[in-house]
Amino acid sequence: MVTSSFAIVSLFAVLLLHTVSPANCDSVNQRFLQCLDNHSNPSYPISTVVYTPNNSSYSSVLQAYIRNLRFNESTTPKPQLIITALHESHIQSAIVCAKQYGLEMKIRSGGHDFEGISYWSVVPFFILDMFNFRSINVSIADETAWVQVGATLGEVYYRIAEKSNTHGFPAGVCPTVGVGGHFSGGGYGNMMRKYGLTVDNIVDAQIIDVHGRLLNRESMGEDLFWAITGGGASSYGVVIAYKIKLVVVPAIVTVFQVNVTLQQNATNIVYRWQQVAYKLDEDIFIRLTMDVVNLSSTSTEKTIRASFLSLFLGDSKRLLSLMNQGFPELGLKPTDCIEMTWAQSVLYWTGFPIGAPVNTLLSRIPQLLTHIKWKSDYLKKPISKDGLEYTWKKMIQLERVVLTFNPYGGKMAEIPASAKPFPHRAGNICKIQYAVDWKEDGVEAANHYVNLTRMLYGYMTPYVSKSPREAFLNYRDLDLGINHNGHNSYAEGAVYGIKYFKANYNRLVQTKTKVDPDNFFRNEQSIPTLPSSEM
Repeated sequence: MVTSSFAIVSLFAVLLLHTVSPANCDSVNQRFLQCLDNHSNPSYPISTVVYTPNNSSYSSVLQAYIRNLRFNESTTPKPQLIITALHESHIQSAIVCAKQYGLEMKIRSGGHDFEGISYWSVVPFFILDMFNFRSINVSIADETAWVQVGATLGEVYYRIAEKSNTHGFPAGVCPTVGVGGHFSGGGYGNMMRKYGLTVDNIVDAQIIDVHGRLLNRESMGEDLFWAITGGGASSYGVVIAYKIKLVVVPAIVTVFQVNVTLQQNATNIVYRWQQVAYKLDEDIFIRLTMDVVNLSSTSTEKTIRASFLSLFLGDSKRLLSLMNQGFPELGLKPTDCIEMTWAQSVLYWTGFPIGAPVNTLLSRIPQLLTHIKWKSDYLKKPISKDGLEYTWKKMIQLERVVLTFNPYGGKMAEIPASAKPFPHRAGNICKIQYAVDWKEDGVEAANHYVNLTRMLYGYMTPYVSKSPREAFLNYRDLDLGINHNGHNSYAEGAVYGIKYFKANYNRLVQTKTKVDPDNFFRNEQSIPTLPSSEM
């Protein structure tokens, strides 16, 4: 029987209480703290950034970057301490002492990991919180920027926009997401059909490895640089910063959102979207979201609403011409189109009202904080109209699960699958996102809502990729497999690793074995090392 991830966490918490006594924890903590002090740089004392459960700020520091309330329960395992690093020496000391005392290090930047594994574990652990590493240095002259991993996407976009209204960066549409996990896992956004993913536009990085060395691309070597640009950096070290290549955007872009229901021909329009969205001009990105709504304000009868949200890198006149040629079924009208700057379009996509000041991007507070469960799939062939109608029927039965289709094609189809660890390139119509959120606390509510997502995921099996059924690393999903006790094997890692990385999994394992042979940097879905017999 499948158990919810939240229930698994709760069970692990109980097991943890039985395997690690408070006395042992206190003893390890004291020795660990003493080790940190012994290895502290006198100019940057680490004691000023260490929070233990005895510290009055411990809970607020822990909760400040928990972005999924599923993992903010009393049953969620808590860190033995939190280090809010301010200097490279703090990270180096943490690595030395964690290795000495066998504590698992959780590396957190923005806290948006959907399964929360940057702030809980099944074994004794501490959090290395990187939110203070947030400097952003933009150079328009050479069209690059050094971005530290604790910065948010919104901060990156704002710092680019304050220097140029014709530059941007192809990353996610949620401004409060932290750079660290988003960049390293192959973050995508609404310019991916034009410019690819974050990792396709990273040209250098700084990482502290298991030996405490601060390395850049040249000194770390191309294998490690490749691995941390799409394979998830937390399996390999602590990334400090990425150097990104800025991209050119028009001074004026166009956005639109068109909503249709089943009664307004949604099935035919969605069917057509599958056939054309990935073939349209690469300046057009049209996200399709489908949810369950009331048929009318006075009716309790349910229907499906299909929402077409777009960013076009150009003016509305050219957009209308391209849409009339390539996707006339949507019936886009001039009045649907809104012209604005690229930075303003980020706010529009996030749901802020038109006219919101661009400095709104600097806010690190999420617009919505709730309990969530997400899953992912990839679509290789259009779903038939019968298949769509079957899906609508199941969605209406479940009511709460939202489906989102993000179109591929364009640049995404041109980059080889092996260029980066992220392998999902040519041959994909779109990435599918399953999402459900809820307000209620507790295991019972979590089990119920998580199961809704799993049910729709199960219903979609005939229509999506197979052998393997592919998945997106940044939509972390512990249903796909989990390492036991934080010490993963090659076979355990392959269960989820091949779904996330396909043929690139073996190169990631080889690189991991080379740079971290003792598997210090690990989590519930990290890249494992090769068995000793194969090393």
